[in-house]
Amino acid sequence: MSELDEIRHYYAEELRAVSNLQSEALVRAFAKVPRENFLGPGPWLVFNPTSESGWTTKDADPKHLYHNLLVVIDLERRLNNGHPSFLAFLIDQLELKAGEHVVHIGCGPGYYTAVMAEVVGSQGHVTAIEIDSQLAVQARNNLNYLPQVKVCYADGGAYNPGLCDAILVNAGATHPRSIWLDSLRAGARLLLPLTATDDEGGTTGGVFKVTRQDVRFTASHVSRVEIFPCSGARDPELNDKLKEAFKRGDSQSVQSLRRDPHDIDDACWFHGESFCLSKVEIGRSNT
Repeated sequence: MSELDEIRHYYAEELRAVSNLQSEALVRAFAKVPRENFLGPGPWLVFNPTSESGWTTKDADPKHLYHNLLVVIDLERRLNNGHPSFLAFLIDQLELKAGEHVVHIGCGPGYYTAVMAEVVGSQGHVTAIEIDSQLAVQARNNLNYLPQVKVCYADGGAYNPGLCDAILVNAGATHPRSIWLDSLRAGARLLLPLTATDDEGGTTGGVFKVTRQDVRFTASHVSRVEIFPCSGARDPELNDKLKEAFKRGDSQSVQSLRRDPHDIDDACWFHGESFCLSKVEIGRSNT
């Protein structure tokens, strides 16, 4: 094992500890995928979100990338590669299995797509969707060594990936797009960051895990989140409603996602025209 391989293994074990990862396959994937292949040539501008400080690595040695740090991929557009421990936590929540089809919406340059591709293996399939043309080209070039990955330059809320077992939305929406829910086969999981833009222009909110049971969906709040907004999945009116919902501080009460028409009542945590995050457990009063 080379020195860099050892560094990657230590990095993966650190992510296991920080994020309490349960999937051994996911830990192995983080130890295997070369992060430097997805971030362009170094030196790199890195950022510690806990201290809100950044610096440039002293050289282009890839060992600098194997820490729990954000790496800037486009400073002018304020784009980064994502916080490894947080993305690891989200992927772990998807409970991926070998052979499954996972959809990655907002794949960026493809690093976390590659991690998920390693988890589902050569018999699995990953559909990576990116609405930014430059990032889509980078992702396609970066991921061409993985035959189980398909990269699509498209709006992730309009593109139909076919039936799938898991979806990771890697940007903040104000509502679930219908195609995401329609694409879930029975038992499939969706991780959906719902965020509201505040008066200062920041976007904060929570990640919800939605699981399809049959025609019904369980739902639960799994984490707070600050994340880049999701193009094509933001509505100003729903943004204001979502902001008020989060202000109540009871997002942990969500138990289901309803798609049936019904009047707003006290059980509706966040009610939209075609969906409702509800406090009611499925199998009771909702269908």
